[in-house]
Amino acid sequence: MNQIGKGKPQYKIIIEKHTDGYVAYPLGFKGVVVGQGDTFEETLSDVKSAIRFHIETFGKDVLDVDPPILEAFIAEAEVEA
Repeated sequence: MNQIGKGKPQYKIIIEKHTDGYVAYPLGFKGVVVGQGDTFEETLSDVKSAIRFHIETFGKDVLDVDPPILEAFIAEAEVEA
């Protein structure tokens, strides 16, 4: 994944706000990694913990997604059903 300098790796994370709280998931991982919470900060902390656990459990191979995600965008589109 993206690594800036010699610091910690950086991961792209989607955080969704719902009526009953927040849900977060990182992009570009093999398998499912999800975090949740009542606040944005709590959810971000939870998903970071889930990422660490996922890598410790399944190894760094979970990061080997080809091709790598370079950027992530959020878009809205109207579609007639």
